[in-house]
Amino acid sequence: MPMTSGDGSAPVESTHLTAVADGTGLRFGWDADARIEVRNLGTEVVIEANAAGLRTLAGHLLVLACDGVPDGAHLHLEDGNGLENGSVGLVLERDEEG
Repeated sequence: MPMTSGDGSAPVESTHLTAVADGTGLRFGWDADARIEVRNLGTEVVIEANAAGLRTLAGHLLVLACDGVPDGAHLHLEDGNGLENGSVGLVLERDEEG
C-alpha cells in the first residue's frame, strides 16, 4: 500500500500502487485530496467520500474490471491506509465465478 499523509488517511498527493495478481500488474491510483470513510452501521455499510475519493474508488473498480484481470484480484483499503481514521476495512475483489 502507498504511504499515507500526515493525518493517516488518504495516500500522499497523487499516489499509484502497482499490485501483482497471478502475474498481472494492476495499477491503482489515488486522486490528490481523496477522502474515503467506510462505516458499518450493523445492517448497512456506508461509504462516504468527497469527489476526489469517489473518483479514486471508481478508478479502483475500473482497474479490477479490465480484461485479463484474474478472479481473486483484490485491493485492501484500511483505517489509516487509504481510508480515513476510524473506518472499517474495505476489500474490492473481482469474482467472475460467484
